[in-house]
Amino acid sequence: MTIRAVDVARVDDRPLWVEISGDEVWWDEPRPREGGRRCVVRRRADGVIEDVLPQGWNARNRVMEYGGRSWRAHEGRLVFTNWADGRIYLCSPGGEPVPLTPEDPARYADLVVHGDEVWCVRERGDARSGERDIVAVPLDGSPLRSVVKTHHFLMNPRVSPDGRSLAWIGWNHPDMPWDATELCVGSVDGGPHRVLLSGASTCQAEWRDDESLYAVSDPTGWWNIHLVGMDGTARDLTPVPLEFGDATWKIGGTFFAVADGRIATVYGTADERRLGVIDAPVPAGGATGSIRDVGGGYTYWAPALSARGSHVVGVAASPHRPSEVVRVHLETGAHEVLSPGKPVPAAAELPTPEAVTVDGVHAHLYAPAGDGPAPYVVFVHGGPTSAAPPVLDLEIAYFTSRGIGVAEVNYGGSTGYGRAYRERLRHNWGVVDVRDCETVARWLLDSGRAEKVAIRGGSAGGWTSMAALVHSDVFCGAVSHYGISDPEHWAAETHDFESRYLDGLIGPLPETRQRYLDRSPELHAERASGPALLLHGLEDKVVDPAQSERFAAALARHGHRWAYLTFEGEQHGWRREETIVRALEAELAFYGIVFGFPTPEVPPLKLEGGMS
Repeated sequence: MTIRAVDVARVDDRPLWVEISGDEVWWDEPRPREGGRRCVVRRRADGVIEDVLPQGWNARNRVMEYGGRSWRAHEGRLVFTNWADGRIYLCSPGGEPVPLTPEDPARYADLVVHGDEVWCVRERGDARSGERDIVAVPLDGSPLRSVVKTHHFLMNPRVSPDGRSLAWIGWNHPDMPWDATELCVGSVDGGPHRVLLSGASTCQAEWRDDESLYAVSDPTGWWNIHLVGMDGTARDLTPVPLEFGDATWKIGGTFFAVADGRIATVYGTADERRLGVIDAPVPAGGATGSIRDVGGGYTYWAPALSARGSHVVGVAASPHRPSEVVRVHLETGAHEVLSPGKPVPAAAELPTPEAVTVDGVHAHLYAPAGDGPAPYVVFVHGGPTSAAPPVLDLEIAYFTSRGIGVAEVNYGGSTGYGRAYRERLRHNWGVVDVRDCETVARWLLDSGRAEKVAIRGGSAGGWTSMAALVHSDVFCGAVSHYGISDPEHWAAETHDFESRYLDGLIGPLPETRQRYLDRSPELHAERASGPALLLHGLEDKVVDPAQSERFAAALARHGHRWAYLTFEGEQHGWRREETIVRALEAELAFYGIVFGFPTPEVPPLKLEGGMS
């Protein structure tokens, strides 16, 4: 059975946030057929699932461009940020949303409700030079008040149980949140604050009681859960070489949730992220509680946990099951799938990932249908401080069902294997990532699995794909979805959050400018080992479409072949059904050209230019 592009579009993506609200469970879900909006739904106690967010509303935001926690359930009502105007709204199911924040250019994210207020991060200014503070927004529509403005970037506002103290996480340029942050505590009325943790990366903190917090931090080189006192002392509750956190690209992730003295947590590596329970984490002076696995057959649990009483709800997936909202009993481990089923092919028709390590490089292989050597595509994840989990991805199955193998490479710099592996990329972006992808590609060829290898990726993965095309001779073609082709231009063009990211990935400017010139795919397009397909959304504020345009022009100048497709109304990533279909079919047509097989089921793709 071959999988259609429209099948991919209708199963694409996953819920980002979940919440237990009374005897109901709420979550958000993508709607590719409704213009790509995110709709919040609820499952009532009687099992009926219904939309909470009316048509025409979109529970998204663009704080730090990637956005953050965009909604909360509160006493049967929805508090959410709306994509179109950035404001916070309150609505009852079936009712019309009412604005809580002023009609101005401010944006809000990382919402949490405490009492009769929603606390969140406010961002003002343009994408290039924004400023942020933590604000309290009354649910009755009264004027909001600013409480904290300590760092250039802020997240994780949490009010203590007694309502007197506020905890938050902040960091400043040139650090990224996976480099170093500060966990702070102050009064809910503002004023002086204390720094409890600094130097390491803290990605979530929750109050245990009025005098201590649980926090995911990595002073040992692994994101572990710590118990942190108000004097800054911290005790590692999970002292194992496993990750209980991840890189913060969207603020508001919940890697753990606390209920009835127990901690439900996601943990593991990029090869498998499990769900566990710590039953007795903090006996006075006693030993740390052990982790009891309740993940079941799922191989990936998202940082989207909500716990109450004897249950935790999360988003889970496996190689043969799509992302589902799952309720787990913390004592028995019993699972119940709450979200509606998706039209997924039978497990026998889907590829099963094989985890391999090639010369220290982690990868997941998806063998194609058929026997013998086959064309392969190296999939490069974005980030680059991120990872590709081994879960059902119909985009991969779209190709394997047509006889094209896929190798997802978690190159040096990826998360999920500890800080040391992540920092292999420090000052080596465009070198280590390219070399690691080349290592896996050559192994596929030398082992007889692959007869030809292409490479593709989105965002930072697009950069690696273009860089590999010009700095390696192993790839017969490259596909870049909204990728970076020239790092010096990108550093000057991109948004505030990532504007100093390259200080750590390549080096500070202007001192290390020669590295930027040496690694730029655009400046070395004459070396391309094959043609390129470039795809870009015209509303992308993270990577300007000019990055793809310039690489296409550079290929044209040197007589290489290329195609460049643009998508109106799309930002950094594909959300609309028609975009997902068009992009995927164009990619298949491109592989037909570079691998040499017919693709009559998709529209033909014309490559511009010359010789390669």
